Amino acid sequence: MPEPRHRHKKRSTTTNGQKKQTPISNTTESSADAQTGSALLWNLIWLVSIALGAYVCCICGWKHALYMAQLHENQLWFSNIKELEREISFRTESGLYYSYYKQMVNAPSIMEGINSLTNDTLTEFPSSINVIERMNIYQEIILATIYRSFTVIHKNFQPVFFYIHTIFSLHGALVSSLFITAWMLSESWLTGVLAASFYIFNRLDTTRVEYVIPLRESFSLPFLWFQVAAISYYLRWKTNPVLNKISIAVVAFSTFLFMLFWQFSQFIVLLQTFSLFAVWVLGMVPQHKVKVLLVIELCNLLLVSVMQFCSPMIIGSLAVSFILSFMILLMFKNYLFSAGGSFYQFFKVSVFSLASLVLMVAINKLIKVAISLDADEHIFKFLLTKFGLGSYTDFDSQLYLCNGAFGFLEWDTFVRLTNGFVFPVYAVGHGSLLVLMLVSCFKKWRHKSLTSNYRPLLFARPEIAFHTVQALLFGLLAVSTLRMKYLWTPYMCILGSVFLADRKAWKAVLSKVTDQEYIVFLFRHFVIGSILASLLYTVLPSVYKELEDLKEFWDPDTVDLMEWIKTNSAPAAAFSGSMQLMAGVKLCTGRAITNHPHYEHKLLRQKTKMIYQIYGRKPPEEIYKILTHYKTTHIILEDSICLAPSRNGCRTPDLIDVVNGELPDDVSHRNGLVRNKHPRFCDEIRKGAKRYTKYFRLVFENRTFRVYQLL
Repeated sequence: MPEPRHRHKKRSTTTNGQKKQTPISNTTESSADAQTGSALLWNLIWLVSIALGAYVCCICGWKHALYMAQLHENQLWFSNIKELEREISFRTESGLYYSYYKQMVNAPSIMEGINSLTNDTLTEFPSSINVIERMNIYQEIILATIYRSFTVIHKNFQPVFFYIHTIFSLHGALVSSLFITAWMLSESWLTGVLAASFYIFNRLDTTRVEYVIPLRESFSLPFLWFQVAAISYYLRWKTNPVLNKISIAVVAFSTFLFMLFWQFSQFIVLLQTFSLFAVWVLGMVPQHKVKVLLVIELCNLLLVSVMQFCSPMIIGSLAVSFILSFMILLMFKNYLFSAGGSFYQFFKVSVFSLASLVLMVAINKLIKVAISLDADEHIFKFLLTKFGLGSYTDFDSQLYLCNGAFGFLEWDTFVRLTNGFVFPVYAVGHGSLLVLMLVSCFKKWRHKSLTSNYRPLLFARPEIAFHTVQALLFGLLAVSTLRMKYLWTPYMCILGSVFLADRKAWKAVLSKVTDQEYIVFLFRHFVIGSILASLLYTVLPSVYKELEDLKEFWDPDTVDLMEWIKTNSAPAAAFSGSMQLMAGVKLCTGRAITNHPHYEHKLLRQKTKMIYQIYGRKPPEEIYKILTHYKTTHIILEDSICLAPSRNGCRTPDLIDVVNGELPDDVSHRNGLVRNKHPRFCDEIRKGAKRYTKYFRLVFENRTFRVYQLL
């Protein structure tokens, strides 16, 4: 038996070499073919997965846009009511912004429409103002230009429907950008589905677009989240050169439109540059990438300022000042990234952080002195008053504080977000990231060389580190100002879903059990699917019920008022009244107004405070003198304001009383205030005493409004 085996072995090794090589060659070729086939199969699966993810991403965005449009239709029966009623439904400053779109659409030509905006005498009569400089209305100009330029659009859409559906479409794209961001961070498009679902089904706290359509944030926020998605790719350590350039272009373009469309964008940019500074000073993001983003943001701020006729509010903003201070500190990077122990590194980070703030304040002061800027002082007065450091007699501050949107975030918000599954997951996820960030820093600082390729934990994922800081700052802003929660809650959706589905995190968690990639894949997708199924099971019944709730716009008193103004007042008439109502008067009637709710200009704030004396305790002679100074021909008084019950000193008559140094009706004593027994003008005038009829004549009255003509 041994011999045949020996001969067989010998034959295989000594006979013609071709007999020996052939089976090895065949085996090698077969193995190579198998590997090539396997690679092709996996590439095909990858491409199919990408295509499917992109399709689902588009579906999520499209469905959200349809959902918002349907809710708006169900609330107002918008498609069936009169055009006047549609315009009235755009309340307060929403109506003011829409009026400029209407003005552009109805102008004889696009250029004449733009000229009417740059020399506007209807918005702050009798003053002529440049609306493009004072307000962020380029979106109205763009939409009106598109509407007028394309026959297919103005043949198939009424102007108002083109306007609102464009905004709903933008918010559909916003959901798609959240989807993409979550997908990129977690490496699974199913995570994007979860993020989009969190956003859509927690809509009471993630968006308000369906009922305040024309607000500046409705146009601006989608572009913020486009930018966030692009930054998520750009900040990675390893990027494709072509995709890297595309991401920079997307960041630049979306940042520009985000800034152009919203006056508050400068404060968001400030928080964003704070976030960049944090990850730079900790050494988590490459400096050259930080420089690119800073240059993009600074150039866009300056470009937007130029497009708004060199608006001083932007040039003198804290965002510009901080970017300049940041750029100065970038020159001292060698001092920051020199070796040293943990305590020494912490000390240097603290010094650089303090230096950035001191430089920001100094630069800001210099700029404001150079350009004589004081139009933004009301913002800082409001912040001081909100935290108990300002004066309770400041009218502008109290006006903001009494507006619920500028109050602190309500506890009910967290309850709703918890019921919608997102907040608990987000809180644990974001908290874990913050702890991980601290651990990463101390691990890095304890390493011998700060410039080495040693990248512990979040140092290996700079995009996650950036989002961790930015979400924290957005959260602090939201807690302090209710209106800003719409910046924070989308981040809850992103970070909450990524926490549940991040591939690298699950791989680390399961490393002690298995290193099989497919088990990690199955486990994390099982978790995502379970949460998604639970969410849908919980919320879908209430969503279907909500979609069955059909209502109709009903405000006959305001309709009567607007129709009376259009038919019974002279085209040259000028109206004064509450800011909220004046926006509607301009939109619905085209008449001049003396004040309006875009409360960002110092002279307008002073003017509004004077006009609001119609709700104070002034004699008719003094009221008449104030109104004629502003060339008012008619005033509109609202009983809902004049006779409103006191509510913690926040009704308009109480605010005016305090400004005038008088005690409000329900306050018995307050330092510095005295009791004024003179009757309130808005109430006393209805009695028709000769002292009042000498100056004012009642020309229209219904259950809600009274219109008086000045004699």
